Amino acid sequence: MDSRTTDSRTTGSRTTDSRTKDSRTKDSRTKIVATLGPASESPEVLDAMIVAGVDVVRLNLSHGKVEDHVLRLHAVRASADRVGRVVGVLADLPGPKVRAGQLPDEGVRLVAGETLRLKAGEGASDGTCFQVDYATLIDDLSIGDRVVIGDGAISLRVEEVGDHEVVTRILTGGTTQGRPGVHIPAERLRLHTPTDDDLRLAAIMAAEGVDFLAVSFVRSASDLVKVREAVAPHRPHLVAKIETLPAVAALEEIAAEADAVMVARGDLGIECPLEDVPHLQKRIVRHCVEMGVPVITATQMLESMITSPSPTRAEVSDIANAVFDGTDALMLSAETAIGHDPVAVVESMRRIAERAEMEASYSAWGSRLGRMQRRQWPDGPDRITMAITHAAGLAAVDAGVDAILCCTRSGRTTRAMARFRPTPALIGLSPDLRTVRTMALSWGVTPMVVDTYTSTDELVWFAVETAVKAGHVQRGQVVLVLAGAPDRPSGAATDVLRIVQVS
Repeated sequence: MDSRTTDSRTTGSRTTDSRTKDSRTKDSRTKIVATLGPASESPEVLDAMIVAGVDVVRLNLSHGKVEDHVLRLHAVRASADRVGRVVGVLADLPGPKVRAGQLPDEGVRLVAGETLRLKAGEGASDGTCFQVDYATLIDDLSIGDRVVIGDGAISLRVEEVGDHEVVTRILTGGTTQGRPGVHIPAERLRLHTPTDDDLRLAAIMAAEGVDFLAVSFVRSASDLVKVREAVAPHRPHLVAKIETLPAVAALEEIAAEADAVMVARGDLGIECPLEDVPHLQKRIVRHCVEMGVPVITATQMLESMITSPSPTRAEVSDIANAVFDGTDALMLSAETAIGHDPVAVVESMRRIAERAEMEASYSAWGSRLGRMQRRQWPDGPDRITMAITHAAGLAAVDAGVDAILCCTRSGRTTRAMARFRPTPALIGLSPDLRTVRTMALSWGVTPMVVDTYTSTDELVWFAVETAVKAGHVQRGQVVLVLAGAPDRPSGAATDVLRIVQVS
């Protein structure tokens, strides 16, 4: 098939797949990931959050029973069906997290200058002594070490190491509750990734049909391989959380193995100086976009809205800068899990992202990416897919197309096209519902379900027909269709490019 072929064939009035229900497209092209929790798990709030702009719902497996998360997964499916939008579900594995024992319900306030004892154990904690679920705590800490509690706001310095406890001085105080994380120097941490519990949870959630699994504290690509092998029959996409310095050092190999990447700024900001985090964020996002790997920017994006009705100016700037960086998605954590108004949080994030996108230099980015990748395209099918999506980006500008339709079985074509951050609407169509849901994480993509077709003409015809019937394409517009020939095996290169006048 000549990839330069154009086709002026018009679409008819044939019936499209009744499963294609997504008749609305939100205005922002940057995706929103929102964490489900006590504040947002009611059907009414969940429906409203999805209508407000949530594309992927996150289940934080660090908290609660796995059985409850399975119920939440099914609740998201039901809500997406009611609202008529494609929504992905991401299960976030706990990883080798070291935590303090349960604190009193009201929490405790730690005051700078006072001492706090740490003991290895599983019991309850209080304001004077934390029980820490890490057996070699005493062996792995030395005088002068810095220990961080929770999200990094509270820090301690080790003053004494005894036979049964560690005495620390509180450097920066604050209030903490629940079972906060206890961060010891990463180079001493003896826990491995993924943990046995991670693999158990991954297998359960994969069998239930979750779309994404986020792997915490990844240090190398081999960590992802272990999880992939554990869930092989179900094929959820793996999200590598970059939150350690070893992960930053191994970014290229991790991004090559991962299906998506998360810039987990919370723990990353504990592992390295805070002033390094914005620069690491830009580096990670840039590399992932270049490789066509969806990337999520996470942690404290609208933290003040846990209790406040509006964000701070700094938070607004943070979100806008993440959009300027080119991130595929923005993530909300406690803001929607326990915040006082999860729907308002989502609406605020969507508005900020929409405004930032008006100023983002997407066309300059696409031009730069095309020049750069001609020097480093890989061999094999991926080279062809990269080349034809680059050509499609240029053709879309030259032909003034209104939409780019990517027909894909695996989602690779859509992700490769999304790298260029095209101005026209970007629609991903697949007969595989799992693929459709994973496309919900990619920048600018409106995911849709279509049937399987046996010829290229039929594939192109019904792709355009589906987009028209859903309201994403209007009669009289020009669309560009990308696809792999239907008679080729799954995983073959994208080798069809057609420009269609819709009438």
